[in-house]
Amino acid sequence: MNENPIEKGRLTQRGRGLGTVTETMVRQRAGELAVINGRSEKNIIDSDVEQARRELTGEENLVPQPSKAEEVPEDGRWDPVPGSTGQPAPIMPAPDEQTVEEKLVEEGVEEAEQDQMIRATRESLKREKRE
Repeated sequence: MNENPIEKGRLTQRGRGLGTVTETMVRQRAGELAVINGRSEKNIIDSDVEQARRELTGEENLVPQPSKAEEVPEDGRWDPVPGSTGQPAPIMPAPDEQTVEEKLVEEGVEEAEQDQMIRATRESLKREKRE
């Protein structure tokens, strides 16, 4: 079943509606990723910016992992009925309130984890400076 393209990307950030992802938002998240990876907020590298953009726009979930059937070479696959009878058109499901709620909860958990990582890294850096 295909996903509705309107439902891709993040919905909220820190409890507020995200809206359109701006370059400032991407830079801010890239700074957080730099801190999590043990660098200063100002030491942002290209991979931080790319990862931040993927996270905020929802691109990281767009590349599906191949199934076991797809990993088998085509000549090794079994075709019980040769030929093709066609295939049904893709079905675009209507947005489901429960799905939206689940997505909001998942985003909240992700944000909490990110906040904890940033705080822990900053506290660790402060302790190292004192010693």
